[in-house]
Amino acid sequence: MTTTFASDITGQRAAHLDADVSGQKHFDQLIADDSRVEPTDWMPEGYRKTLTRQVSQHAHSEIIGMQPEANWISRAPSLKRKAILIAKVQDEAGHGLYLYSAAETLGTDREELVEQLLSGKAKYSSIFNYPARTWADVGAIGWLVDGAAIANQVPLCRASYGPYARSMVRICKEESFHQRQGWEILYELANGTPEQKQMAQEAINRFYGPALQMFGPPDDESPNSRQSMAWNIKRFSNDELRQRFVDMIVPQAEALGLHFEDPDLKWNEERGHYDFGELDWSEFKSVVSGNGPCNEQRMKHRRQAHEEGAWVREAAAAYVRRQAEQSEPGALIA
Repeated sequence: MTTTFASDITGQRAAHLDADVSGQKHFDQLIADDSRVEPTDWMPEGYRKTLTRQVSQHAHSEIIGMQPEANWISRAPSLKRKAILIAKVQDEAGHGLYLYSAAETLGTDREELVEQLLSGKAKYSSIFNYPARTWADVGAIGWLVDGAAIANQVPLCRASYGPYARSMVRICKEESFHQRQGWEILYELANGTPEQKQMAQEAINRFYGPALQMFGPPDDESPNSRQSMAWNIKRFSNDELRQRFVDMIVPQAEALGLHFEDPDLKWNEERGHYDFGELDWSEFKSVVSGNGPCNEQRMKHRRQAHEEGAWVREAAAAYVRRQAEQSEPGALIA
């Protein structure tokens, strides 16, 4: 019996090994063909973990990112602005839900993903730990922050993981509306009174550096970027995306009649790109580590909202159970 049992175990291991070898070949071919990996496909554990981390952090960022602008809904300067801002905040909530759903297809329950955020184990974009001090900051967030998001996320529409890529298509369309909303706010302020123009200038001064840091650390300090590009999750490195973004926003700032207070920012004819100054990466690391101006406030608010929303989740779960019970054969419908 011992010999038979050992033979069974050996056979099972061999079968698993063959399945892994076959699955790896299929996965490698999908990547080589620039095709899509779907949830039912075999994938390396590293690929699964990398995507779970990236997609869930993206979802966390959308949810936390609702806070700075939601705080301005009641203070927006007109009914039109309030309505637009409400629509934008609702969009961000939807983005978070799309992305949590995409992350779940990789095998991690949403409850676990949310708990990772609430416990501080999971990170979110550092940009949302800065305060929106004035109405112009809402414009700067729309133009610069959502603009950086678009520059980063449009290539993700071609990400190798199908559910992630498909969710990005809709998200990017809505982010384009958000960027336009921010541009319009800044345009009106920049063409208003001198005080309003100064307020717009100060806002982009505050968000210029943090927006450029949204693409992540420099390539030589980014441990995950190279592998993500090899797997076709990312299409461009952090520094490449950052350069593309700078090249895009400088002419836009000039059209607004504003400028970026970066003494090193100038056109480089030889490179065909704008040069720009070194960013404060020590500040970036500090904010990501939880020491930003609003880290504590953002997480306190998220935990409170999660606790206060417990009854909604419980009611939804009870409804699902009730529906399942009533669908069983022979169940009596009350």
